[in-house]
Amino acid sequence: MDHAPKPEDPSPDPEKKTALKVVLNRRNTKVNQFAIIGILVLVAAAILPIVKIFFVPVVVAATLCTLFYPVYRFILKIVGNRAGLGSILCCLGILLCFLAPTYLVVYLVLRQAFGLYHSIGPVIADIAARGSSSAAFTHLKNLPAYHDLGLDNVDLTIPIQQGVKTVLAAGTHVLTRTSSGVLTLFAGIFVMFFTMFYFFRDGEGLVVRLKYLVPIRGDYEDMIIARFLLISRATVMGTLFLGLLEGSLGAMTLLVFGTKAWLMWGFIMIILATMPFIGTWVVLVPAGIIQIFMDNTWQGCTMIFMGLIVIGNIDNFLRPRIVGRGAKLHDLVVFFSSLGGIAVFGVMGFIVGPVIASLFISVLDIYGMEFERHLK
Repeated sequence: MDHAPKPEDPSPDPEKKTALKVVLNRRNTKVNQFAIIGILVLVAAAILPIVKIFFVPVVVAATLCTLFYPVYRFILKIVGNRAGLGSILCCLGILLCFLAPTYLVVYLVLRQAFGLYHSIGPVIADIAARGSSSAAFTHLKNLPAYHDLGLDNVDLTIPIQQGVKTVLAAGTHVLTRTSSGVLTLFAGIFVMFFTMFYFFRDGEGLVVRLKYLVPIRGDYEDMIIARFLLISRATVMGTLFLGLLEGSLGAMTLLVFGTKAWLMWGFIMIILATMPFIGTWVVLVPAGIIQIFMDNTWQGCTMIFMGLIVIGNIDNFLRPRIVGRGAKLHDLVVFFSSLGGIAVFGVMGFIVGPVIASLFISVLDIYGMEFERHLK
C-alpha cells in the first residue's frame, strides 16, 4: 500500500534561522551607526556657529596648559592633590605673572603715546591745513638732505597733505577699533582662563575620553597629541622669546639715539616681531630715514642697519630653527601658518595657525603610514 508523501516542515532550518538573524543584526547595526553619524553631523553643524567664537581662546588655553602643566603638577603636590584648588592657584599665578608687568608696560606706553600725540598733533594739523606753507614743511625745506635729493624742484604739497589725511584717517580707525575691541579682549581673556581652569583640573580625563571617542589606532592618537605638545611649546616659547628680544633691541636702539617715545615704539616692535619676516624694521627703517632728513646721517644709517641687518637676521635665522625644529615643521610651513593664522584669527593667530598646521601634518603622516602599500 502506497503512502502519501509527508508535507515539508514549514519551519526553516535552525542554522539558517541563526544566519538570518546575524545578517539582520548586522544590517540593523550599520543602519543604526549611519543614523548616529548623520545625527552627529547635523548637531555639529548646528552647534558650530555657537562655539566658533570661542575657538581661539580655547586653543590658546590648551596651548598654555601644555606649557604650564609641570607648574600645575608642582602646585598639586603642595595642596595635597586637590585638583580644584591647584587649578585655581595655577591660573591665578599665571594671571598675576602676566598682569603686573603688562599693566606697568601699558601704563608707560600710554603715557608716551599721549605725550607724542600732544607734541606732534598740532604739527600734523598745521601741515594738513597749510601744506607747504606750514612751519614743519618750511623747516624741512631748509634741511641739506632736502636739497641734496633735488626735492626743492618738486611740488610736494598735495602728496604731503594727502599722506597726512591718510595717516589721520588710519589713526582714527585704529582708535575706534581699539576702543570697540577692549570688551572683546577682556571677554576672550576671561574665557581663556575659565577654560584653563577645567583643562588643568580635568585635562587627563578629557584626553582619555577624547582618545576613546576618536576611532583611530592608539599610536596614531599618541602621535597627534605629541605633535600638539611640541608645536605648542615651541611656538609660544620661541615666538615670545624672539618678540621680546627683537622688540627690546629695537627699543634700546631708539633710546640710544634720543627718541622720546622709545618704550611705545618698543612695545609696537614686540608685537611686530611676533610676525615672521616682518619685525622691527617696520619702525626702525622709517625712523632712520627721518633722522637722515633731519641731517643726523650716521644715527639714521645706524637705525636702518640695526633694523634690516642685525635685528632682521635674528628673526630670519632663529625663528625657523627655534619654532620649526622644536615643532618638527618645515620653515615654509611655519612662515605661512603664522602669517595665515594672524590674518584669520588676529594677534593670537601666531599660536593657533602653527597648531592647526601641525595637526594637519600629523594627520597627513598618519594617512601616509596607513595607506603606505597603496601609495607605492
